[in-house]
Amino acid sequence: MQWEIVIGLEVHTQLSTQSKIFSSASTAYGAIPNSQACAVDLALPGVLPVLNRGAVERAIKFALAVGAKINSPSIFARKNYFYPDLPKGYQISQFELPIVSGGHVKIQVGETERVIRLTRAHLEEDAGKSLHEDFHGMSGIDLNRAGTPLLEIVSEPDIRGSAEAVVYAKTLHALVRWIGICDGNMQEGSFRCDANVSVRPHGSDKLGTRCEIKNLNSFRFLEKAIDYEARRQIEILEEGGSIRQETRLYDSHKNETRTMRSKEDANDYRYFPDPDLLPLEISTAWIREIEATLPELPEARRNRYVTEFCLSIYDATLLTATREMADFFESTVKLLPAQAKLCANWIMGEISARQNRDGVEITACPINPTQLAALLLRISDGTISGKAAKSVFDCMWNGEEGGHADAIIEAKGLKQILGDSEIEGCVDAVLIANLQQVMDYRSGKEKAFNSLVGQVMKATKGKANPAQVSMILKKKLAE
Repeated sequence: MQWEIVIGLEVHTQLSTQSKIFSSASTAYGAIPNSQACAVDLALPGVLPVLNRGAVERAIKFALAVGAKINSPSIFARKNYFYPDLPKGYQISQFELPIVSGGHVKIQVGETERVIRLTRAHLEEDAGKSLHEDFHGMSGIDLNRAGTPLLEIVSEPDIRGSAEAVVYAKTLHALVRWIGICDGNMQEGSFRCDANVSVRPHGSDKLGTRCEIKNLNSFRFLEKAIDYEARRQIEILEEGGSIRQETRLYDSHKNETRTMRSKEDANDYRYFPDPDLLPLEISTAWIREIEATLPELPEARRNRYVTEFCLSIYDATLLTATREMADFFESTVKLLPAQAKLCANWIMGEISARQNRDGVEITACPINPTQLAALLLRISDGTISGKAAKSVFDCMWNGEEGGHADAIIEAKGLKQILGDSEIEGCVDAVLIANLQQVMDYRSGKEKAFNSLVGQVMKATKGKANPAQVSMILKKKLAE
């Protein structure tokens, strides 16, 4: 039997506010345990929560970016459960009336565009963190994270397969960073996913029983966890068993998921409106004010790159993977408007490869857009060959000659020979020295021509323009 994997993702996005969602305590990462937990975070008697305006503003930005409905009023609720890192015994979240309803995210899977619908996005506070290391068999609780503002983004079960889930998560990750509501640091837990995974017979409309995999904090783990869980469920069903709805954890060392607890339903949490927080009213004027601050969104930029610069959807998608890369491309192509494809190729190729090799963000790239444009200009005007340009690029990356392309070209003697008379002299010498290859070419052996071109390039030490060499060589061979 053929099976279809059905996935819905719940993404916890830590909002980039300086203070927590209901208190003035800092949200800075890496502080001494419990040094950033104030009376509100600790749930001491008599304290009252005060909503962070910045967190609401960021939720509105997200809603506008995904074409969602902004609910006014929205209601904060108490989600009741006991866990050691939850000092109040409940989490302040949203249930029946979240701040964001609906919306969608478009993803590019190869050459295919898919639309993933969103169910909702709601504001809530994060819990603390349980620490199980270096405590001599005991566990410790760090409440620094308690009260950190989160926007939980819930998708419909529209995702099919682990690869598609990763594309969706990466697209969402890029979007929240693009609009400046989250730093996206997965190592610090700023962006983490829960995956609801089920399988069903191919062609069936009925959803299977789902299992939720909690706290996946890397795209690689997300893919591996979904693949394992789907295989596990398929094996159980093919052996005649049934899937039990439950919450599972992914063990990256063993590459497997394991049971954490039976899956709770909403009524198990006994949600009710928080009596300490009034319904959240959002004015149309405030929404319009926030909308005016939004940058051009990734989808709009991608479409503009296709129409304005005649780039492929694939290239435009890569260039808009992050706002920083898109800005780098725009700054470069502004200086070379007629060479958009050349600019795109070098940014997606040489620049990205060096970034990955050296672990450098594009904002800290040793070669800035002005320097890159100066190098690409020398390719487009024929001053240097593409091969020589890579040598110049190496020197620029290492800071030689102050990173100036022209200075490096001059110092290394990399200018191409552009004069026809110089190239013709080399061509004549090569033809005389390689009469057998000339005869082979004239008898129809095309490979002999490429060999002759190579001989001329060798004779000129790579300084001749290959296109010019080919043109002169063909002319000579026809005489």
